[in-house]
Amino acid sequence: MKKTLGILGGLGPMATAYLYEQITRMTDAASDQAHMEILLFSHPAIPDRTAFLLGQSTADPVPELIATGRRLVNAGAQVLAVPCVTAHAMYGRFAPQLGAPVIRAVRETAAYLKGAGVQRVGLLATTGTLQTGTLHRALESVGISVCQPSPVGQAKIMDVIYRDVKAGNAANMADFSAAADELRAMGAQVLLLGCTELSVVKRDNPLGTGYLDVLDVLAMCAVRECGYPLKGEFENLIR
Repeated sequence: MKKTLGILGGLGPMATAYLYEQITRMTDAASDQAHMEILLFSHPAIPDRTAFLLGQSTADPVPELIATGRRLVNAGAQVLAVPCVTAHAMYGRFAPQLGAPVIRAVRETAAYLKGAGVQRVGLLATTGTLQTGTLHRALESVGISVCQPSPVGQAKIMDVIYRDVKAGNAANMADFSAAADELRAMGAQVLLLGCTELSVVKRDNPLGTGYLDVLDVLAMCAVRECGYPLKGEFENLIR
């Protein structure tokens, strides 16, 4: 049975647009009419997730996440996707309140890496995601070890996320590469793009091989969970 997808977006806007693009690209459809029905609500006024998780802001994003998700469900969404990994640190607070299943991008990513036989992952994500351990726990629960950048490397990644992508600027690829090289030196077999702003970096820049994008996993799951066929070229997401 085909289902309508609701994208709880704006977290940030470019990542939301890219998720829509990837879902469309991954769906095996020969005509406009063969694509899925998608309701997209871009609500960028939702408070910053990282700032709240790090105690740098008292503006709790959860009430707005719930309100936005309910608007999508009331409009007819039967499955929800949230293109923000940091928000998944609060999954247990907002997802049960929405009245429709929310794709668990973090858990699905860990399962995908496990199925691919990966044993050690280098994690590129926001400091909020790292400090809450959202991805660490999911990966370690399936037997995958995790390494993360040094404080200097993490500062570079946060600059790429906030000063570059979220600000509408081109990514500083020297900063990105410095953090990535650290993780390769730590023995990472695959580097996980664990922030959807880094998905935009991947879209716009050649990164080379050995990367998995959590947004690609989310898009793949959205296609399948809404009952649509996936193009064969997207069975392998580790590029």
